[in-house]
Amino acid sequence: MNVLGIETSCDETSVSIVRDGKEVLSNTVSSSEKFHKIYGGIVPEIASRMQLEAITAVSDLAIKEGAIMLKDIDLISVTSGPGLFGSLLTGISFAKALSASLHIPLLGVNHIHSHIYANFLNGAGVKLPFVALVVSGGHTSLFYVMDFDKIEILGETQDDACGEAFDKVAKILGLGYPGGPHIEKMALRGNPEKFKFRCSGTKRPLDFSFSGIKTGVLYYLRDTGSGIRGRGSVIRYPLPLVKDIAASFQETVIDVLIRKSFHACKAKKVNRLVVGGGVAANNRMRGCFFEAAKDSGFKCWFPAKELCTDNAAMVAGFGYQLFKKGKISGLDLSPFA
Repeated sequence: MNVLGIETSCDETSVSIVRDGKEVLSNTVSSSEKFHKIYGGIVPEIASRMQLEAITAVSDLAIKEGAIMLKDIDLISVTSGPGLFGSLLTGISFAKALSASLHIPLLGVNHIHSHIYANFLNGAGVKLPFVALVVSGGHTSLFYVMDFDKIEILGETQDDACGEAFDKVAKILGLGYPGGPHIEKMALRGNPEKFKFRCSGTKRPLDFSFSGIKTGVLYYLRDTGSGIRGRGSVIRYPLPLVKDIAASFQETVIDVLIRKSFHACKAKKVNRLVVGGGVAANNRMRGCFFEAAKDSGFKCWFPAKELCTDNAAMVAGFGYQLFKKGKISGLDLSPFA
């Protein structure tokens, strides 16, 4: 069964062809990231306009690279939320047009749940049930996955998402956007034990809070007066300090993610943990999770790095599994449905 997936929840425009929920025939991604960098974050209007311009070409390329024809497509799976409303609307409208014109079934799927499914596209052979951690620029959530259509949320961020905190700390340090890769690069030669940053506590043990640690970094730099004011009121910090702060911040965040994820595994009495989302591409995070899992007797899976960020292959694969269980959408499908 060939599924055409469409992902337009944020700044990426992605179309993919996946066969039988596991074989990725094509996975084409176009990003408008460079247009957002000068603003230090995603501008929704820019994202949706660029997606509107790109989606037809991206779809054509995905079909060409997948070496199939439109008549060979059996299902259209599209992200219906969460995400930016205008971006979601672009993808959903395109999916509806294909569905109606080609008489192909349509299915709207959850973006966050699709990140979990990315682990099933690399032949890892994860068995149900398991605990899943999705950690990205907009979401930090823990789930108990009993089946593809039976997913229970265990905890979620109460303020900033993990990736959002990386972006904000990178901005404070003057490292640019997106923050994750910059923080990771700086942390490589920093001392992770130099500063004792901490994440705020939460009422529920499996929820997350990353606003406090971002503020902690900001207050430390403000109170110590470590910066040098340059042109246009831009404050720059000594490179050794930046590296140590990046390493200390990153280590604290990773420790919290590991601790809460394995706590969830113990609570649900499973030894399998699946991780997905853009932040899951962080090498230090992957290494720490694998090491902690080995020490604790757990099994841990991460997607291939190209499947950590937003992509349509995970949407197509997840849609296949839901369609097999009888799930279907109508032409009244709307964002967040």
